[in-house]
Amino acid sequence: MTLAKDDEHFFCLRASPARMDQLWADGWRHFGVIFLRYRTSEHGGRRYSVLPLRIDLECFGLRRSQKRILAKNRDLRVLLRPSSIDPEKEAVFERHRHRFNENVPTSLFNFMSPDPTATPCPNLELCVYHGDKLLGATFLDIGATATSAVYAFFDPAVARRSLGILMMLHSIQFSMERGCRYYYPGYAYREPFTYDYKKHFTGLECLNWDNGWKPFDAALDAAPANVKGVLP
Repeated sequence: MTLAKDDEHFFCLRASPARMDQLWADGWRHFGVIFLRYRTSEHGGRRYSVLPLRIDLECFGLRRSQKRILAKNRDLRVLLRPSSIDPEKEAVFERHRHRFNENVPTSLFNFMSPDPTATPCPNLELCVYHGDKLLGATFLDIGATATSAVYAFFDPAVARRSLGILMMLHSIQFSMERGCRYYYPGYAYREPFTYDYKKHFTGLECLNWDNGWKPFDAALDAAPANVKGVLP
């Protein structure tokens, strides 16, 4: 992993569930045992403003479009279990990663530690199957009162199924059943980008780096005009 000079980061082999809750609330995410937080990201020679996201599960409700996604995927099987990296997942990831033109991940271990089920914290995998065929998976960190998606991938051949959203919905359902208050789906950008599908959930909040967590629309209104532009 390449770290930008302005990224904040630290290494951590073990963090308690309560500690993970606090780290997520402070805008930290981890890649393996490297914890990072950063306010901007670069794509195609442009800077984008990073918006850490979370969903207040007490305020969550299904949108009509999300009900349709659940309905059209009723033929799929969803399994939740301790995380592992195996050849089946690596094969689907290999197809998934070729969707990207830049910052292309090379391995699931870009995101997960060599002991993915326990390091740096408890982690479960939510896997989606059609019959015995794996279509996609997401890795879910488990905190005391929150969960956080580390990484999700799916077979591009079934992109019409909207598996990214489907796996988020099942992760939300699991988190609610567990009694969690928050689900952290990762981040998006203030500017339009590929991650915009994460912005369309009720109960969504984002971290305003100066004023804390706010309802998504309010946080955007409070944010200063930002840094999108050609890099020097």
